[in-house]
Amino acid sequence: MAKKRRDPKSVELAHRIISEYAPESVEDMENALKDIFGPMFEAMLQGEMHNHLGYSSNDKSEKTSENRRNGYGKKTLRTSKGNIEIDVPRDRDASFEPHLIRKRQRDVSEIEDKVISMYAKGMSQRDISSTIEDIYGFSVSHEMISDITDAVIPEMEEWQARPLEKCYPFVFVDCLYTKIRNDYEIKEYAVYTILGYTIDGNKQILGLWLNETESKHKWMQIFDEIKARGVEDIFFISMDGVSGLEAGVKAIYPQTIVQRCIVHLIRNAIKYVPSKDYKAFTASLKKVYGAPSIKSCLTAFESFK
Repeated sequence: MAKKRRDPKSVELAHRIISEYAPESVEDMENALKDIFGPMFEAMLQGEMHNHLGYSSNDKSEKTSENRRNGYGKKTLRTSKGNIEIDVPRDRDASFEPHLIRKRQRDVSEIEDKVISMYAKGMSQRDISSTIEDIYGFSVSHEMISDITDAVIPEMEEWQARPLEKCYPFVFVDCLYTKIRNDYEIKEYAVYTILGYTIDGNKQILGLWLNETESKHKWMQIFDEIKARGVEDIFFISMDGVSGLEAGVKAIYPQTIVQRCIVHLIRNAIKYVPSKDYKAFTASLKKVYGAPSIKSCLTAFESFK
């Protein structure tokens, strides 16, 4: 059976989106990741409130304490990727004092990598519990860690299984490294983050996956899962030479065009350039990569040389 050609109008649309929204992939990835911090922080604070009151928010049984939940207060937090606003639970007698984010604390940049890692597929419940314990340190009880873990897991599982768009004209794959503690050691893991641009140009994190190995089979599993969540087509995928990715995505989406990330290509190139020439070098190289046609690309390349 002959391979079905993609509608030229769809390809033109993808080029227009990439041109109009000019995805600066690494920066866009960080901005999109910022959006997942809030729900996780809020889930952890709900776990703290559960431990403080002795019952969860959906517990309908008779309460042994007169203290009750009393709505929420707003709080703005600073992350390395920008500010986020979260809802902090309150109780009637104002005795609840969060451990995760103290009353006058704003900066949470030191723990954000650990928060991101909990969203990654491949984290066991024990890994999540150990990560939460690592975030809180020794300031809280095992019972509170258990309550927080119980509050976090439904939020995480719902996010991991949420339906996705039918089509993503542009997808970017990047790798973040984070340290995760288990019972025996602290180990650095690669967390692969997949960022998609919708037809409207909006950015979405499709998912995060904890990866100890890079192989075609592993990437086939990842993109098969993405397909099962509703994604029928991906036009372009940009990545930084990830082993096995191209073969894996082609097995699930055979028409997808896989290309190297320009930001990473430029970063790799400046390793061989004196620091005093960085600015001029990158400006000239961007003209080559950003050329709208082969002819203008060759002209820019001659000028670059």
